[in-house]
Amino acid sequence: MPVRIYKPTSPGRRKMSVSDFSEITKAEPERSLLEGSRSSSGGRNAYGRVTAWQRGGGHKRRFRRIDFRRDKAGIALLHYRDGEKRYILAPLGLQVGDELQSGPEAEIRPGNALPLQNIPLGTVIHAVELKPGKGAQLVRSAGVGAQLMAREGDYATLRMPSGENRLVHVRCMATIGQVGNLDHENTRIGKAGRSRWLGRRPHTRGVAMNPVDHPMGGGEGKSSGGRHPCTPWGKPTKGHKTRKKKHPSNKYIVKRRGQK
Repeated sequence: MPVRIYKPTSPGRRKMSVSDFSEITKAEPERSLLEGSRSSSGGRNAYGRVTAWQRGGGHKRRFRRIDFRRDKAGIALLHYRDGEKRYILAPLGLQVGDELQSGPEAEIRPGNALPLQNIPLGTVIHAVELKPGKGAQLVRSAGVGAQLMAREGDYATLRMPSGENRLVHVRCMATIGQVGNLDHENTRIGKAGRSRWLGRRPHTRGVAMNPVDHPMGGGEGKSSGGRHPCTPWGKPTKGHKTRKKKHPSNKYIVKRRGQK
């Protein structure tokens, strides 16, 4: 999927680029599959306290409902033969008019959804369920793909895009192929206003603050910090593990990301 670059009609447009979705979607979304814009939390939790900083605002949006379950078995188009329409994640190589299948008897081709027990070893997959029937929760970002490494008993071993090896039940559904829109990471915001459209507020660097405001503040001249990255309250960040040691899903992780 190519990246469309704007003409430099203004300083902001000069560096702005977006993904061109013309090959997989029409100009207007399917009206029956739209949801109204959910109100932004502004980074606040259920108690009204800010727990995720530099978030808020954002443009009003229309969300497309995505079918993560793929529970309509048999041959189907995105416009199903029984008249129902559903959005799915577009895999790499999918063309307008291609027929898709879902179910244990589906062919091994990009876009078809099958249980892990019916997918050959070594296949690249995406949109993987964590629990059978719950809907895809893993490997859904643009351009990513996991690899089915092995099967033993009721569990299959997947190599995740992060490098982590994880066990997933063989009855969980997964979609063949890699998620499309590989050039998503090459798009350029172009101007600060576009970040505000996405609900991202300005962020002040800790090293630019005074020592009273941040552990990394102060210093003669310009300082790069002089210590490990941390939050304004001194907690380590940028690589510090926050996962609980006795988390229930830890037993399904064979190898963590970054381990050799």
